Order: sequence, then structure tokens, then C-alpha cells
Amino acid sequence: MVMFLFLVVALAVVVAAVTLAVVGGGENGPLPEAAPERLRDPLPPDRPVDRADVEGLRFPLAARGYRMADVDDALSRLGAELAERDARIADLESALAGARAASAHGPMHASGEHHVSMDKPAPRQEDRP
Repeated sequence: MVMFLFLVVALAVVVAAVTLAVVGGGENGPLPEAAPERLRDPLPPDRPVDRADVEGLRFPLAARGYRMADVDDALSRLGAELAERDARIADLESALAGARAASAHGPMHASGEHHVSMDKPAPRQEDRP
């Protein structure tokens, strides 16, 4: 019975000491709040993202993995830039195909009609007598 009382008193002393230390029973008070870890390598806001930016991107760990907001923001930005690049590539390929088609059909008049000359070409300066 004496041993049981000793264990209960020892347990109460330990609980009281831990409670005082956590709540602020010291001269410094409670521990300050730790600043949350943020994204260390943000994507550049002033230029398009390149491969090195993506390879260097590191997401900080949170209590249960990565900070979802940081990952969502980075993925949204990458998705928007990729969509913009895909649209630009499609526009350029379309313009290139149009330019190739126009050059294959010969020169165009101002009226928009193709002109194909059936005449012989004029002799060059050095071919003339």
C-alpha cells in the first residue's frame, strides 16, 4: 500500500512539473510559435518556367506530407503555362502550314488569285548578247 501511494504522489509531481513547463511556469514563458515552413524555391514570376526551374522545385514537408496549397499553386501555374505553350505551338504550326501551302501554289496577286506564268522567263543579264 505504501508503494502504491508513493507511485501516485510521484506521478502527480511529474504531471505538475510537465504542466508548469508547458504552460509557462519558467522565466521565459511559453515557447513561441514556430513559423510554418514555406516553399523555398518558388517558380519565377517574371518569366516562363523552364526545365531547370521544375527540377529545382522542392516542396517543404508539413505535418502530413507536403503543403497542399503550395503544390496546388505550382501545378496550376505549370498547367497554365503548358496550355499557353501548346496553343502557341499550334498557332505557329498552322501558320507554317499555311505559308508552305501558299508557297507551293506560286505567288499571289493583290486580288488574292494565284498567278502561274506560262511565258518563258526573261533572260538574265549575263545571258543577253
